[in-house]
Amino acid sequence: MDKFESGSWNKSDFWFELPEHLIAQTPITPRDHSRMMEISRAGGVISHRHFYDLPQALKKGDLLVINDSRVLPARLYGEKRETGGAMEFLLLEQKEQDIWEVLVRPGKRAKEGARFVFGGGLLEGEVLTTVEGGNRLVRFSYEGSFYEVLEKIGQMPLPPYITQKLEDKERYQTVYSKEVGSAAAPTAGLHFTPRLMEELEGMGVRFASVTLHVGLGTFRPVKVDDIKEHKMHSEHYFVPEETARLVEETKAAGGRVIAVGTTSTRTLESVYAKYGKIIPCEGYTDIFIYPGYRFGVLDGLITNFHLPESTLIMLVSAFLGYRETMEAYREAVREQYRFFSFGDCMLIL
Repeated sequence: MDKFESGSWNKSDFWFELPEHLIAQTPITPRDHSRMMEISRAGGVISHRHFYDLPQALKKGDLLVINDSRVLPARLYGEKRETGGAMEFLLLEQKEQDIWEVLVRPGKRAKEGARFVFGGGLLEGEVLTTVEGGNRLVRFSYEGSFYEVLEKIGQMPLPPYITQKLEDKERYQTVYSKEVGSAAAPTAGLHFTPRLMEELEGMGVRFASVTLHVGLGTFRPVKVDDIKEHKMHSEHYFVPEETARLVEETKAAGGRVIAVGTTSTRTLESVYAKYGKIIPCEGYTDIFIYPGYRFGVLDGLITNFHLPESTLIMLVSAFLGYRETMEAYREAVREQYRFFSFGDCMLIL
């Protein structure tokens, strides 16, 4: 029995060679001019298109499930009040009103009780304690709205593989982003434009939203050889009543439920695994999807091209098939597709 039958997977099984010049540093303009590799699950047939061709691949009765989470401009640069030493804060998760879990650099300056100033005094923070993993709980003080202050002084927390400065913050937001709370963008949705969404709706394709606030753990590498030993980060999700109804209607009518991104996928499959169907609910999920997983909801997936050995390529391999996924990635390299957050995408049906 080989690993494809036994379900025994090593991290190295998901490695592929990626030339550095294929890592997209800037977003495509217009958004929907990114390239799109369309792949058939039935036969593994690959077609090379652009995202604006999406209406040709979908049909009336399809349901696209989008993640409407909005990225916080969560990277803050300031100084320690007592010494003036430069500091960098990265907001990870709101714990209580004005209290956030924060990644701090350099950590040695952020002892309990230390105070910091950002934006010339628009925002101040005090370290309350150190939590597991070395992050800090910080209480912030400010005047007016915390999120309005962040919009003024915060920077987008771009992934570490993007080294160029982003000129327009909105290009790291989807056009339908609404619920503030993510530390990283649900990047499969970056390809949509309002005009394209209107065209799809006009032909009878419907949209439904979920909210999953993406944590920085999405960039956490798999460090164990046996991937079953990997512990996923936990992220908060919310499924509204309208979305639950649309998923049920689509399934009953024989339509296709197509997730826009791995975050929408993880939300839908987490809820299905817990309740046996999609219901209005919220909670936290640390679901880890890799080959051998049996999908309960998904009929299709739109997703970007992911890092080698990442949990995201493992999820894609579970849906498309391991051999088919690795061949698709080799094809993407041969065809010079752009990879990662600002890169091109796959449509798997």
